[in-house]
Amino acid sequence: MRAVVIDAVEARPEVRAVAEPATPDDGVVVQVMATGLCRSDWHAWAGHDDDVVFPHVPGHELAGIVVGVGSEVRWWKPGDRVTVPFVCGCGRCEYCRAGDAQVCPHQTQPGFTHWGSFAEYVALHAADVNLIAIPDEVEFATAASLGCRFATAYRALAHRARVRGGEWVTVVGAGGVGLSAVMIAGALGAHAVAVDRHPGALALARELGAEHVVLADGTDVPGAVADLTGGGSHVAIDAVGSEATCADAILSLRRRGRHVQVGLLPPIEGRQPRVPMARVIGWELDVLGSHGMAAADYPELLALVEQGVLQPQRLLERTIDLDEAAALLPVFDEAPVAGITMIDPTLGG
Repeated sequence: MRAVVIDAVEARPEVRAVAEPATPDDGVVVQVMATGLCRSDWHAWAGHDDDVVFPHVPGHELAGIVVGVGSEVRWWKPGDRVTVPFVCGCGRCEYCRAGDAQVCPHQTQPGFTHWGSFAEYVALHAADVNLIAIPDEVEFATAASLGCRFATAYRALAHRARVRGGEWVTVVGAGGVGLSAVMIAGALGAHAVAVDRHPGALALARELGAEHVVLADGTDVPGAVADLTGGGSHVAIDAVGSEATCADAILSLRRRGRHVQVGLLPPIEGRQPRVPMARVIGWELDVLGSHGMAAADYPELLALVEQGVLQPQRLLERTIDLDEAAALLPVFDEAPVAGITMIDPTLGG
């Protein structure tokens, strides 16, 4: 099969022929019909994830068709249309039994713990716990967009921050996660303020429901948010993952506010990123981590998609092939892309 292969940290990705994955006893092999290109994939390429072993095939948000089924799998068969969270639980531990597979200590993650979906086929483990059936009305690209960014934003706001109607939500970063958060905040009855350094991303955020936008061009972002919201937002989410964006998000909160950190925070020259803890303590802010969403929580999200309350397909900016994905991956952290870039492995070749 054709796949995007990275031979070492920050090596130039190449599309080449590799062996098709073996079918796990408890898992399946899926023909990939759509897979998103995400900032987390860039983190894997850059060497920020200790689980990644090179050579490596990235890709973690996907949808496709089951083509191989392991001997221990009970609920899935070839031909099923499926998607999967980017965090796959083992199905046996106390966290998985409680429905919290996203923090499973034995989790697998396609594109991180094993070869991922920037390929024609991908292996997925513990299929009976992790696979999600795609309704016939939902396209593969729409389903793939849920697996990381949209589902992550949904759980971060609806389940972790518990956003309530009428609250202000500051969304720092108007990429895939951030734009998803803008849409979800609106669906929950909240008011969104989007922050980004790219005017095009902010324009799209407005189209998707942001009531205010702030251009991060050196301006005082927390001060601007405080002015727009009458004292700061109730909830903030850092959808980028940097020392500056995390600080802007936290400092944009009003007293007793809730911050959700979604963007990964890699070390800076060997040290951990600084967080404005004096503000966290003095204003009694809640700082919450959020790590994807378990398959058990997908039915409520898919129901909102089927009803048209949430429309993740509006975030799909462009579709590219594997060769274009290989070229874009090393510069994706700087690419001025608003919305989601989707890869179709069936194109080209």
